[in-house]
Amino acid sequence: MVRITALMDNKPSENKALCNEHGLSYLVEGRGIRFLFDCGAGPHPWENAHRLGLDVGNLDAVVLSHSHYDHAAGYRDLLEMGGGSPLLYTGKRFFEPKFAYDGTKYTDLSAGFDRAFLEAHHVSHREVADVTELAKGVYLLSGFPRKNEFETIPERFVRLTDQGFVPDDFEDEICIALDVGGKLVILVGCSHPGILNMVEHVHKVLSLPVYGVFGGTHLVEADEARVSRTVRRLREMGVEILGLSHCSGEAAECAICRDRTVKSCHMGSGDCIFLDLD
Repeated sequence: MVRITALMDNKPSENKALCNEHGLSYLVEGRGIRFLFDCGAGPHPWENAHRLGLDVGNLDAVVLSHSHYDHAAGYRDLLEMGGGSPLLYTGKRFFEPKFAYDGTKYTDLSAGFDRAFLEAHHVSHREVADVTELAKGVYLLSGFPRKNEFETIPERFVRLTDQGFVPDDFEDEICIALDVGGKLVILVGCSHPGILNMVEHVHKVLSLPVYGVFGGTHLVEADEARVSRTVRRLREMGVEILGLSHCSGEAAECAICRDRTVKSCHMGSGDCIFLDLD
C-alpha cells in the first residue's frame, strides 16, 4: 500500500492543528521508498509533519515539480533543519530565475537556492530527462508536448536567461506517475504546461490507463469553457478519481463535484490517500 499525505496545501483539513498556506507538498510512502514531492513555500510543511508524527529526515529522494517558490522554497528550510535526502530531482533549467511581470515591475518567484547551496549540503542534483524510474513502478516524467492549444500559459510568467527575459515555457516542470495495479496515479505540482498535455503524455509514454490525478492543475485562471473541456477530456480518458487542489481553482473543483461519474476530493493540509497496489 502507498500512502500520500498532503503536508501543505492552500486549504485546511479537519485537522485544525495544522498550518495551511499557498503552496503544495506531498509525502509519498510505500513500495520500500519514502520521498517528498514538492516542499511548499517555507518551514510550515515540516511543522505539519512534526504534528502528524511523520519523519521528513532520511528520505530516499526529494522531487521538485518546478522552481516556483510555493513548491520549492521550503526545500531550503528542510535542508537547514537537517531533513531531506542526499538526492534532489528536478527538471531542466530549474535554476534559471523565474519572475512575474505586470508590465512595469518584476516579482521574483524563484526557489531561493542555487547549485552552490546543494553542494554545501552535500546534495546530488539529478535532472529528469524524459522518464526516470525512481523505484519500481514510480516514474518521474518531463518534456510535455503542447498538443492542446487552448492550454495556454499566462503571459506574466517569464524567466531570466543570458539573453534577457523570455516567456516561461516551464520546461523545468516534471510530474510523478505511480503504477497502481496496472493503472496510473499521477501527482502534479502546478501543471503549467497544461494538465491535459501532461496526463496525455504520461499515458502515451507509460502505455497504462490513468486511474487518478492529484495536485495543482492551474485552472484557477481558466475560463468556463476551458474548465469544462478539461474535465470532459479527463473523464473520457477513464480517470476515476481527481484531487484538484492548490492552484486548481474553485470553478474546476465545483465542475468536478458536479460530475457524478468521477470521484473527487480536495487534499488539504493533513489529508491522505491510500492506494492499494494489488
